[in-house]
Amino acid sequence: MDHKVFNDPIHGTVELHPLLIKIINTPQFQRLRNIKQLGGVYFVYPGASHNRFEHSIGVAHLAGQLVEALRTRQPELDIDDRDVLCVKIAGLCHDLGHGPFSHLYDKMFIPKVPYPPGPLGDKMAKWKHEEASVEMFDHLVKSNNLELEMKDHGLNLPEDLDFIKKLIEGLSDPNAVQWPYNCRPKEKSFLYEIVANKSNGIDVDKFDYFARDCYHLGMKNNVDHLRFMQLTRVCEVDGLNHICSRDKEVGNLYDMFYTRNCLHRRAYQHRVNKIIEYMIAEAFLEADGHIKIEGSKRQMFTLSTAIDDMEAYTKLTDHVFEQILHSSSTDLADAKKILEKIISRKHYKFLGEIRPGPIPTKKVIGELEKELAALDFIVLVTTFDYGMKDKDPIKNVYFYSKRNPDTAFKITKDQVSKLLPECFSEQLIGVYSKKTDDQSLKAARNHLDQWCEDKGLPNLQYGDTATP
Repeated sequence: MDHKVFNDPIHGTVELHPLLIKIINTPQFQRLRNIKQLGGVYFVYPGASHNRFEHSIGVAHLAGQLVEALRTRQPELDIDDRDVLCVKIAGLCHDLGHGPFSHLYDKMFIPKVPYPPGPLGDKMAKWKHEEASVEMFDHLVKSNNLELEMKDHGLNLPEDLDFIKKLIEGLSDPNAVQWPYNCRPKEKSFLYEIVANKSNGIDVDKFDYFARDCYHLGMKNNVDHLRFMQLTRVCEVDGLNHICSRDKEVGNLYDMFYTRNCLHRRAYQHRVNKIIEYMIAEAFLEADGHIKIEGSKRQMFTLSTAIDDMEAYTKLTDHVFEQILHSSSTDLADAKKILEKIISRKHYKFLGEIRPGPIPTKKVIGELEKELAALDFIVLVTTFDYGMKDKDPIKNVYFYSKRNPDTAFKITKDQVSKLLPECFSEQLIGVYSKKTDDQSLKAARNHLDQWCEDKGLPNLQYGDTATP
């Protein structure tokens, strides 16, 4: 079986290994065709209709480009064909675990579901889509009998399967004193930074979604990932090998994280998208338990419990939105009404936002949400940062110089520019009202102004009451 060639709007001609084609042609991967990359953003930006399917192919392509570039530039790294193929597979399969509307499912729906007692409840309480990606990858391989195919293409099982899954997860402790991963020696630690870089967030996953999301949102992308790959080397730091960038690229890396921040402000955390995703999650909560999905051994699962069975989870996509919307069941009537409001643009009204200054603690935010909810307001807290919470992500990036290409070092912010931000994270507290008539909105705003004054919070910064 030959390599297959795709024509991608972002990367142009993309050629994929036969084993990757086998994976793409499984039901578990084809499912990603029906999961929106940007969730509810499609209701705000009409061009944002792209799905996890094409993003995953793009990440596999970039993962291959980066690892091949390192192999060509530094043959002493001893990168072999097995390493290259495993990195490509990890890039392809890194998002297998996403649920309906991507991050809406794991960040807005699952956390609000009342967790049942026992192992399932414990799993739901700490569940993340990365863990589901690993589970779905296992399910994909076993249910499609791909082990023999993988061996035929030179992979060593089960060692390489463990390696691929660890590449998807990323290293939990990138600076571990003792190397705890048996699937590859510590000399190849840099391979774990290609798909999911937990140290500083610079990885091929971001490179693809920056370019792809900007393209579909109609925004300019300032991130030149090809230049980054061209100027990347691997250097040893404290016994581990890390991917390092050329020192002159430090300003461009700050621009990259600024681009991420802009995408969150203008699209991912857009105030209308926030309330639409809140309403979709609200509808899913109403529907949870009334929609049944058949899984393994003919067991039935709900929208939330499907994460415990990959056969059931394979059937769970964005189509559940249409299933609820067009249902005639009285059990789904309340959920259907919420989705009908989204379709008819009758969203809950944005009253304004509070900029609290120093970031409040989770406890303070929780009390705020609870108190305002009791007053019939919806409170949605949005955090904007450079990808590492309140930390400067460049602090965790290693650089090399043209003069000493094998010596890694760090660059501090004050060595770059005095115009860089002092603070790398801020929160906005968006307040919405389910009552949409003018009189109720005016009363709600007056009430909220008084509440802010009583709490010693900054005055509410009003938004346009008309929904964009």
